[in-house]
Amino acid sequence: MIKITRRGKKAWVTFTAPYTDCENVMLKGSWNDWEPEAMKQKKNGEFYLMKILPIGRSYEFGYLVDGQWTAEEDLPAVPTPFGSRNALLEL
Repeated sequence: MIKITRRGKKAWVTFTAPYTDCENVMLKGSWNDWEPEAMKQKKNGEFYLMKILPIGRSYEFGYLVDGQWTAEEDLPAVPTPFGSRNALLEL
């Protein structure tokens, strides 16, 4: 699930990965050359991370869940050269 709050030329984007039966979730995206970022775990077991991103751009991203790549289900998907798919976030 994605929550977006726009303020001026930036957006505060909260990524929430609803995976509660795993140990580790990393967020990877085109905004930082696909460097993995550890997501924090909520008391209910979900993982989240907030990013501040410029508006007027598109970003591809996905979650690395215990080493397995998965894309956000609530957004359009684009194919990757690796045979998987990325979620597409348009701000």
